[in-house]
Amino acid sequence: MKNLLINIGKKSKKAFSNQINSKKKDKILKDYYRLIEKNKKLILNENKKDIRNALKKKIKDNLIKRLILNDKKISDIINSIKKIIRLKDPTNIVLEKWKRPNGLNISKVSIPIGVIGIIYESRPNVTSDVAALCFKSGNPVILKGGSEAFYSNLILSKLFRKSLKRNKVDENFIQFIDIKKRTVVDFLLTKMSRFIDVIIPRGGRGLVKKVQDLSTVPTIGHLEGICHSYVDKDANPKIAQNVVYNAKLRNTAICGATETILLHKQIIKKIGNSILKSLEKSGCKIIGDSKIMKLYKGNVKKASNKDWSKEYLSSVVSVKSVNNLNEAIAHINKYGTMHTDSIITENKKSAKKFLKETKSSIAMHNTSTQFADGGEFGFGGEVGISTNTLPPRGPVGLNQLVSYKYQITSKGKIRK
Repeated sequence: MKNLLINIGKKSKKAFSNQINSKKKDKILKDYYRLIEKNKKLILNENKKDIRNALKKKIKDNLIKRLILNDKKISDIINSIKKIIRLKDPTNIVLEKWKRPNGLNISKVSIPIGVIGIIYESRPNVTSDVAALCFKSGNPVILKGGSEAFYSNLILSKLFRKSLKRNKVDENFIQFIDIKKRTVVDFLLTKMSRFIDVIIPRGGRGLVKKVQDLSTVPTIGHLEGICHSYVDKDANPKIAQNVVYNAKLRNTAICGATETILLHKQIIKKIGNSILKSLEKSGCKIIGDSKIMKLYKGNVKKASNKDWSKEYLSSVVSVKSVNNLNEAIAHINKYGTMHTDSIITENKKSAKKFLKETKSSIAMHNTSTQFADGGEFGFGGEVGISTNTLPPRGPVGLNQLVSYKYQITSKGKIRK
């Protein structure tokens, strides 16, 4: 195993030394989505193998939901690649340039980061999304998918490599680790810093925490998505109803789903009751503080302090009453994970304060937290969401997968 992984690292570094022009990158991506179209039946058959294995192992429903491929999901994969093709190559762009009185001409130019390692669970679309994004931004990628999606990931990575080979480009820009042993992840995190420049984890809390605790390589990512929707005293009732319902229930399994609803004490009886009733009717379990228990007319379970720190990823929501905007912001900054948080209000001053003072990497106004997604931001897709304090933050798409260098020219200048 050790020699195999080191060899994969060496091949990635070698691929990185041969940069490709924008036109060829787009041609390879075009051939890739055409191969996906042509091999749709094969992809679905491979995916069925994964689903059968997952059901046998009694994997959680939310993970199986993420694992399933169908005609629509394959169409989404293809559309995502098409969007990435339409985006401008983010490398070799002069970001800034200036002249100094000392005679130096300085340019700040975008460059690829290097070899990127992606460790991820369940979702086969991650294979195609991150491979396309990393490739277009000039970064070779090493993919370590979860064993539950092994066959789906393998076929999607093989098709990308086929497209590279067809265009006479080093196949090792994309490499998929086809070893199922869990020790592979430990080795990538602790013994591959000579070959991998950045590691991005995409998966549950256990995986991300392990990566953050063990990795000797810099990481980009988020631990949990404890997202909040705060309904202010000046909220429009209809907007509040629609946005909060969507933020919680559109897809409960994604990291951008709202996990805690904060209700201003003045609107609990009218707007709050209506929102919670709508959620409960759709099968959502309500966990509320003492004020919510007293004022909400439906079924509610008493919340404990632990509930404010829970990422449910299911039809369960924590609900808390707050006295004012400052209390809402303080709660989010204490219990949130700097992922995505939204305020529902018609008061522009309150909205401005919320957007400025919440520590979130994505702060929203009158908007569903479910929009926390690189595709929705116009990035063509994402390799993940970053809640790091240092950049990149939020969805990590094409333009976030680059670094920069300074290029200096002069007429033989020497420093005195």
